[in-house]
Amino acid sequence: MELSTRFCQGCAFSMACEAEGYGKPELEALQCVVEHVPPLVAGEHAFRRGEPFSAIYAVRAGSVKTSLYTRDGKEQVLGFYLPGEVVGLNGIYPNSYPCDAIALERTSFCRFAFPEVSTLAATLPVVQQHLFRMLSRELGMTSLLAGDHSADERLAAFLLDLGERFARRGQSPAIFSLTMSRSDIASYLRLAPETVSRVIARFREKGWATIHGRRVELLNLAALRELGYSPSLATAVA
Repeated sequence: MELSTRFCQGCAFSMACEAEGYGKPELEALQCVVEHVPPLVAGEHAFRRGEPFSAIYAVRAGSVKTSLYTRDGKEQVLGFYLPGEVVGLNGIYPNSYPCDAIALERTSFCRFAFPEVSTLAATLPVVQQHLFRMLSRELGMTSLLAGDHSADERLAAFLLDLGERFARRGQSPAIFSLTMSRSDIASYLRLAPETVSRVIARFREKGWATIHGRRVELLNLAALRELGYSPSLATAVA
């Protein structure tokens, strides 16, 4: 495997390139619109709420959370992003970033100027389809959080979703480490931190999952899927 191909395996657009075929002249334009930006350390921003939307950021290494602050000064976590995933798609409309994107650890990105990516998508259907797929996933997780789901359902769906995202990177879907804090998880799931702790304790008592510090082990995937992937939830996270 060529060095450039190995490097691309972690890119958010790698699926599009694989479908089209690495080395195709049409994909040279995609390489021309990517910019590698200096790594961020934990707590630094890729972009801030209100800044003009100009680019999307593909996570190469590390992890990111998006969040905003409510009127009473509380942080509301909106999402988490892992290597191979794209941050900033929700800035397309109204043409400004609606939230902050903050590194949870040392994180590196590829920056794609969106006007050029949009033009490229119009000529390369596989890139357009991949953009639609990424947008669809963002909308799906929004639907999950907006639904009338129990705390147990929300946490089960969240852990399963994380596991599947790690699996797409060639890692275990059942054993992985969290880079986000428990309070961030609670905020994302629209739950109190105490509620998340109680649900984790219930999962441990049932032998479904354990979380020690940041280490997660999903012990009974079937039970978690039955709980977290009910028909409405399965549609939301697809």
